[in-house]
Amino acid sequence: MNTVQNFRQLHANVAPLIIANVWDANSAKIFQELGYVAVGTSSAALANTYGFEDGEDLPFQTLVDMVKHIVSAVSIPVTVDIEGGYAKDARNIAANIQKLYDIGVVGVNLEDTLPKPTRHLQDIALFSNLLSETVNFLKQKNIDIFINLRTDGFLLGLPNALEETIKRIKSYENAGADGIFVPCITDLNDISAVVKSSHLPINVMAMPNLADFATLQNKGVKRISMGNFLHQHLNKILTEKAKAILETQGFLPIF
Repeated sequence: MNTVQNFRQLHANVAPLIIANVWDANSAKIFQELGYVAVGTSSAALANTYGFEDGEDLPFQTLVDMVKHIVSAVSIPVTVDIEGGYAKDARNIAANIQKLYDIGVVGVNLEDTLPKPTRHLQDIALFSNLLSETVNFLKQKNIDIFINLRTDGFLLGLPNALEETIKRIKSYENAGADGIFVPCITDLNDISAVVKSSHLPINVMAMPNLADFATLQNKGVKRISMGNFLHQHLNKILTEKAKAILETQGFLPIF
């Protein structure tokens, strides 16, 4: 079984796949050593590591260079958050995905929102067509990669988030997505409805009021991501410790 096939199988197990979201090779190595079976980059964490804001401000080649280090540092599957694909048309999105595939990446996250001027959903028909064309370009090049399609109705706090999400999921299934990522969904009834609406594996993300892994497994969730939250937490600790050094005029706070 090759790595891509292995990654697909991880979405078919009874227990959900816990994706460790990383920002460099060292964080990926730590998660692998702890027994995590797959890692995925967080676009926000990776951008912040280089001093950029999330939203494709991080240059794509910089992303590729860091992913090379991550892939070479671990033996477990690596998936990459490419936000909107770093392009407006399917041919160039597919070309960007191929660059990652060629260095050993087994999956990508692709989202149906645009971040600027403020984050907003793309037209469902236009985006579904873009996804379908992207998938076709990849097939023409015999590129087998797991496309985890992120839909942002809940992230945006839409009043009809569940209805909009289910409508989009059905369209994205037909367009060739391999999995569906619904960030910021937390209500168990909503999660059940989303899972029942699709034959694709459903991915949810860490939130303060998200249920535990066992409960999510019982609801049929197949993938759970950390997002940028662990990276944010570590940066908060870094800030507190750096401040304490100045306040105490010594290094005791870090020991």
